[in-house]
Amino acid sequence: MLTKEQWLEQCAELIEPSVGVNLVEYQLIRDVMIQKDRIAMTVILSERTDEIEANVREQIKTIAESTYQTDVHVRFRELTDAERAELLAKLNGEPTPAPKQKTHADFVKSDILSADSKVKFLAVASGKGGVGKSTVTANLAVSLARQGLKVGLIDADIYGFSIPDMMGITDRPTMDEANKVIPVERYGVKVISMGFFVEDNSPVIWRGPMLGKMLRNFFHEVNWGDLDVLLLDLPPGTGDVALDLHQMIPQCKEIIVTTPHATASFVAARAGTMAVSTNHEIIGVVENMAYYQCGPCGAKDYVFGRGGGAKLAEELHTEILAQIPLGAPDNHPSERDFSPSVYKAESTTGQIYMDAAKRIIDKL
Repeated sequence: MLTKEQWLEQCAELIEPSVGVNLVEYQLIRDVMIQKDRIAMTVILSERTDEIEANVREQIKTIAESTYQTDVHVRFRELTDAERAELLAKLNGEPTPAPKQKTHADFVKSDILSADSKVKFLAVASGKGGVGKSTVTANLAVSLARQGLKVGLIDADIYGFSIPDMMGITDRPTMDEANKVIPVERYGVKVISMGFFVEDNSPVIWRGPMLGKMLRNFFHEVNWGDLDVLLLDLPPGTGDVALDLHQMIPQCKEIIVTTPHATASFVAARAGTMAVSTNHEIIGVVENMAYYQCGPCGAKDYVFGRGGGAKLAEELHTEILAQIPLGAPDNHPSERDFSPSVYKAESTTGQIYMDAAKRIIDKL
C-alpha cells in the first residue's frame, strides 16, 4: 500500500496557483490519510476560489492517475493570519516571526470564564453512552451558527472524543502570537477536542485529576475570540468531567439527551439530577432516535418505544426541545463540505435541529 511519505514525494511538483509556491516544500499539504486505495488530504491555499481549487484538483488528478490511485478526496482551507505571516517571511527570506509572549493582560482579556465574560455556556449530557449525544451536540452547534450566533464547541468527552470525525474535520489547531491554541472552525463553529492532540486514534489512558487539567486548558489556553455561546459535549454519566464542569461554570445550563427507551431515560435522569443538585438549569430534553420514518409513505415506526423523553422531561421539570428521528445524513464524501454526521439545513432532520436551536436561543 502507498505510504504517506511516498504520496508526498509524488506531489513534490504541486504548485499553489495564487502565489506560485510548492505545496509540499512549504508544508501546505496537511492531514494526509491513506486507507487501502483511498487518499484524503487537506490543501491550504493563499486564496480560495473555484478556479484555484479546480487548478489544484487537476494537478492532483494527474498525479493520482500516474500512481494508479483512483480515489483521492481533497479538502481546501485558507491560510490563517499566523500561517500567512510565516509563509511571507519564508518567501522574503526572513526569519519566521517569533511567537509573542503571553502577558497577564492577554490572559485576562481572552479568558472566557472571567467575571465580565458575556459567553453563554451550554452543556449537553446523557446518562449513558450510545444515545447519540455527540451527534446532537454537533448538530445543535451548527444549527445555532446557522441562526447567526458565534458558536464554540468543546469536545469534553476526553476518552470518547468523536466531534472532529463527526463534523468532517481533518485540520489541526494552530497557535496564535500569544502561544494560545486557535480552534478549528467548521460550519461556522469553533471546535476544540482531545482528538486533535492524539495520533492515530490512540486511546487516552488518564486518571481523574488529569481530565480536569485538560478541561481547564480548553478554557484558559484556547483563543476562542468573540463567542455568543459555547457548547460542551460531556462524557456520559456523572463522572469527574461533569463534576469539574459544575464547579468551574456554575452559570452553565444543560440539555439532557436520551432515547425513548424506558431504561435510557431512567439512566439519563441521574445526569439530570446531578445538574439540579449543583444548581445548573436544565433547559430541555432532546429525545434522539425517537422514531424511524418511512421514506415512501411517511409512516413512523417507534422502534425504541415511546414516552421516554416525555417522562424524563416531566421528572426534571423541563420540556422536550426536539424529537430526532433515527437516521443518518444524506452526505457524500465527494461533497465540498462533507461530514458524516451533520445534517444539511434544508433536510427534514436539519429543520428539526434548526427549530430546536431557535428554542434554545429563546431560553439563553
